[in-house]
Amino acid sequence: MAVLKKIRSRLFPPPLETPPQAARNVEVRRIEPARAVAVETRYDVRPLTLSQLDEVWGLDQRCFMDGEAYSRDTFEYLLTSPEAIAYRAVMPDGAMVGFIVGLIEPDKTGHITTIGVAPEHRRRRLAQRMMHKVEDGFRRRHISTVRLEVRSVNTGAQQLYRNLGYTVTQRLPRYYSNGGDGLLMVKPIG
Repeated sequence: MAVLKKIRSRLFPPPLETPPQAARNVEVRRIEPARAVAVETRYDVRPLTLSQLDEVWGLDQRCFMDGEAYSRDTFEYLLTSPEAIAYRAVMPDGAMVGFIVGLIEPDKTGHITTIGVAPEHRRRRLAQRMMHKVEDGFRRRHISTVRLEVRSVNTGAQQLYRNLGYTVTQRLPRYYSNGGDGLLMVKPIG
């Protein structure tokens, strides 16, 4: 038994550990069975405009395959609204891997309408970076409170929002089209 463990450890070594990166993300790729190489991937957060309509709509379809994806017309409306604040996360080659859209509501609150990150780029702090960026956009427009809705079963997203200072203020029964409940989360940013 000890011989088998020794052979396995030589053939399949544990993955390389990398230190936490604040502004950079590191991805580990296997290039052969016995070696792993850390490949640095940089992301940039840039404004999202109507010129990226088809790209953001396609990414939204991938992020929300549960029937809650927005229509192309909805994205067109959001990206042409003068009350919108929108950003995208891109790779060095310009490929979009994340997006966020916020709206300034008539009651002068900021509403994070949608946020999505491509499944293969999640857990790299992209959502957090985009949240900070849209909150800064709201502050520049003199908004002091931000709200968002999240699925009651999406505990990962809820934890992200809690870590960013959002608190649950209300349960929204049957909020989503599939009958799932939502939670209203709010954060003062003034």
